[in-house]
Amino acid sequence: MHYFQFNIGDYQSHTAHLSDIEDLAYRRLLDWYYLHESPIPLDLNEVSRQIRMRPHSDCIASVLNEYFSHTSDGWIHHRANKEIAKVGEKSEKASESAKARWNKVKDANALPTQSDSNATHNTLPITHNTVVKQNRGSRLQADFCLTDDWKEFCRTERSDLDPQKVFDGFKDYWIAKPGQQGVKLDWLATWRNWVRNQKQGVVNKADQVFTTVPSRFERDPALVAVEQKLKEAVPMPPEIREYMARLHK
Repeated sequence: MHYFQFNIGDYQSHTAHLSDIEDLAYRRLLDWYYLHESPIPLDLNEVSRQIRMRPHSDCIASVLNEYFSHTSDGWIHHRANKEIAKVGEKSEKASESAKARWNKVKDANALPTQSDSNATHNTLPITHNTVVKQNRGSRLQADFCLTDDWKEFCRTERSDLDPQKVFDGFKDYWIAKPGQQGVKLDWLATWRNWVRNQKQGVVNKADQVFTTVPSRFERDPALVAVEQKLKEAVPMPPEIREYMARLHK
């Protein structure tokens, strides 16, 4: 078997006294046991070679004596044997259940005849002799273009966005996603969420228009300031005024 449940708390409570090397040896012995579903060989040198710990035969022997039972066939682990048996029972029951469902389908002529070996693979729920297909989603096609309804949603939901630019980023992102990460059941719903989650754009100051000419209902602030300074200015003395007049003649 290639998978087994591992209870961290249970393991630590029984192995807290082990050294680092002994702990590593125990973990590798368990992995070997579950993978091969057979007793560990009695030859200590062969065991150390199998689990890649040749320099630590003494630690391996200590772990075997503490956690495994010596038999004529090899070292066995009672807890692991129970877990392996449970998996075997579940697998057998699942196979029998699948075969029973398949026989019902064949009796009702709902499906074409197939080999019994396929009964445990891709079995779908059946109601009133009709096969219900499961929707497993799809990837975004490389030639998919922005549609009018997608564009209209973007304009309505986020008028501050450019629908085409947002779609280009959306398409590049999802096409680049590998495997199942790029599979979606509803691409329209994915697009709506993408639009809603777009950050508010930062206004470029270079794009802002600054008005330098006042409207017809307002006086130019610059002229108003000049007039105010003229009012506050000290009058020119008469002799200076006469001198300036002579210069202009």
